[in-house]
Amino acid sequence: MTNHLAAVSTAKGKPYEVQTRPTPKPGPDELLIAVKSVALNPADAYVRDHGLFISTYPTVVGFDLAGLVLEVGDNVPTGATDNGSGSSFRPGTRVAAYGAPIWTSSDPDYGAFQERCLVPWQHAVPLPDEGISWNHAATLPVATEVPLCAWDLMGIPVPDGSTSTDASRGKGKSNMEKREALLIWGASSSVGTMGVQTARLLRGDPNSSFAAVYAAAGSAHRSYVHSLGADRVFDYKDSQVVDAIVSAAKEDGLVIRHCFLATGQLALCQAVLKRFLGEGQEGEKTKTAKIASAPRLPPDAEVVKGVETISVTASSVKEERLEQFRYWLGTWLRDNLAKGAIRPSPEPSIVGKGLGAINAGLDKMLQGISCTKLVVEVAE
Repeated sequence: MTNHLAAVSTAKGKPYEVQTRPTPKPGPDELLIAVKSVALNPADAYVRDHGLFISTYPTVVGFDLAGLVLEVGDNVPTGATDNGSGSSFRPGTRVAAYGAPIWTSSDPDYGAFQERCLVPWQHAVPLPDEGISWNHAATLPVATEVPLCAWDLMGIPVPDGSTSTDASRGKGKSNMEKREALLIWGASSSVGTMGVQTARLLRGDPNSSFAAVYAAAGSAHRSYVHSLGADRVFDYKDSQVVDAIVSAAKEDGLVIRHCFLATGQLALCQAVLKRFLGEGQEGEKTKTAKIASAPRLPPDAEVVKGVETISVTASSVKEERLEQFRYWLGTWLRDNLAKGAIRPSPEPSIVGKGLGAINAGLDKMLQGISCTKLVVEVAE
């Protein structure tokens, strides 16, 4: 049996320890990936320090990874037959993937923070060409999954990828009147930047009701967020930011009924949406506004009548989750990367080489970062 190195979580609140682990074989519907780069997320620090999602120790965690397929298990689409998946995987395929430790009872074989990782093939996306580096590719999975999940949970159809076979997606009344602005709060964060990019595509979809993308972000990143597709960018630190957003929407003749909270204060998003309750076309009844929150909702969060707050999380039912990820990554992300409709965002910042750099990277994240994605280069 071969071995590999892993950043092992030995106990809650303990730094990860680089240890040797046996390299597993992929089971049915699984890929064994040689990890080249991993990207760090706020949840990773919370997992390390507070034991979030961990049911047993020792284990290996981590979500964002990019690497090379080494082996494929049974039932993995290889391109030899058409199973409608749209993606195919063979040894040597370059992929980005979303690690699955939280859905495998903390089985250490599925955490991203190691040199060899098992991943369900539905959690992986083949990279379109050599032009996307390992470091850029590692920024993609979580950043893509979270906003696409948010749109699904709020009932917003995502525009189809060009090869999707799911006829229910992206369908609706053609050329409907566009009277809404879609608000992204925390738009310079990792999931926020991809939220802006996906919202830009929604704005361009003739079947959506969105005419504009509004974003709340730090003033230093205004130009970057504009470049991703935001029509208006507001300084979230402005004490009058709620009034500024509401005034802009009224000036544009739009209402705001949907908000993706990537990071930031839930109360500010609630305050914005509350101002638009009851407004709309003549004779239109008051609609419930919706906020999809990527951060965990605090237990004491205020409940605002007419504003529904939804926690962004994939389905807990395995079959449903795998189908969600297959579409989000294997179809939507693959197709839009190939078309150049989206790009990895924000830019990666390399915090070190080797698994031993992960602890320092998470400590740096806890000190506060903005408009960058921290990445550790695991291997050449």
